[in-house]
Amino acid sequence: MIMSFESSNRINISFYAAVLITLFMLDGANGRGLRLSPVDVVTSKITTAVKYVIVDVNGSEEFTSIQDAIDSIPHGNQDWVVIHVKKGIYREKVRIPREKGHIFLRGSGRTKTSIVWSQSSENNYESSTFKVEADNFIAFGISFKNEAPTGIANSSQNQSVAAYVGGDKAAFYSCGFYSSHNTLLDHQGRHYYDRCYIQGAIDIIFGHARSIFHECEIFVIADKRIEIQGSVTGHTRTSVNENTGFVFLKGRIYGMGHAFLGRPRGDHSRVVFAYTYMSKTVRPEGWSDWNHRGSLENVYHAEYNCHGPGSSTEGRARWLKKLNGQEAAPFLSTDFIDGKQWLLVGQS
Repeated sequence: MIMSFESSNRINISFYAAVLITLFMLDGANGRGLRLSPVDVVTSKITTAVKYVIVDVNGSEEFTSIQDAIDSIPHGNQDWVVIHVKKGIYREKVRIPREKGHIFLRGSGRTKTSIVWSQSSENNYESSTFKVEADNFIAFGISFKNEAPTGIANSSQNQSVAAYVGGDKAAFYSCGFYSSHNTLLDHQGRHYYDRCYIQGAIDIIFGHARSIFHECEIFVIADKRIEIQGSVTGHTRTSVNENTGFVFLKGRIYGMGHAFLGRPRGDHSRVVFAYTYMSKTVRPEGWSDWNHRGSLENVYHAEYNCHGPGSSTEGRARWLKKLNGQEAAPFLSTDFIDGKQWLLVGQS
C-alpha cells in the first residue's frame, strides 16, 4: 500500500508512539522490562505526520526500486518520509541528493535487506554504491555493499566504496557496510553509527567527518596483494580549527587479516578508540604513517581503556596519545557530535 504525496492520508506516528509507551509500561508492570529497539524509538520520536512509502524488489508494492521511491519525494521536503524497504537484494546504485532531507530508510534487517553494486573507480565518490548528500537522514536494518573484485594495488581501479555519507546529521542503526577497499567514505558532517557492522581491508573508514561509532563491529579482511597492512581508519583533518574526528566507543575489531588502527590523511588527523575490544588483528604498532608526507606533531591518534589481546599500548607508534579520564571525557558521549541537538536516539 502506498500513501502518495498528493494524498491527504498520512500515518500519525504520535499514535504509534502512544502505543509503544503503553506496551512498555504494561510489560514493565509484569517485570519483563521490554526494551524497545532503536527503530521503534526513532519512529516514536517522529511525532509529526509523515509520508510512508514501501519498496519491494519482488513487485508486491508500487515501487520495486529504492531510487524510484527517493525520486518520488519532492525537492525541499521538510517532513520525515519513511521508506520501508522489504527484504531482498536491490541491485542498484542509490543516491539521496542534497535537496531531499528528512528520509528514514528502514530495511528489514541488515542480513535481509541489502543495496548491492559492483564498481571500482579512481574516484571514491563515483564508485559508491550508496550516496547520501542530504541533511537529516536515518537508516536502519540495511546493508550497503560494493562487490567489485579486488583491483590492482595502487591503481586507479582500486577504490570500491560501499557508502558515501556527505550530509549533516545522519544516523545509521544496525546497518552493514561491505567492500574490499575503502568501505565507508564518511566524508563530512556530523554522523552517528550504532551497532553497525563494517568490513574491509584498507582505509575501511575514511573521510573528513565528525562521527561516533557506538558498539560497532569492524571486520578486517586480509589483503594479500601488498606488504603494507590495511588500516581501520584514514581520517582527514588539516587544521586544529577543524572540529572533526572519528570516535569509536565500546566496539570490536577482529578479522582474518592484520591492520593498523589508523593512518593520518592530514596533519591534524583525529581518531579516538575507547572501551574497544581489539583482537590480535590489530598490529602491535597500532598506528601507521604510511604515505603521509607531512608532520606527525599534531596528529591526534588516541586510545583509552581498550581491552583484548591487541590493545596493549607497549610498542605503539611514538605519536600515540594514551588518554586519562579527563582527556577522554570530551569523546565519551554524543556531545562530541552535538547529539542532543539532533539525534533521535543515541547513547548519552
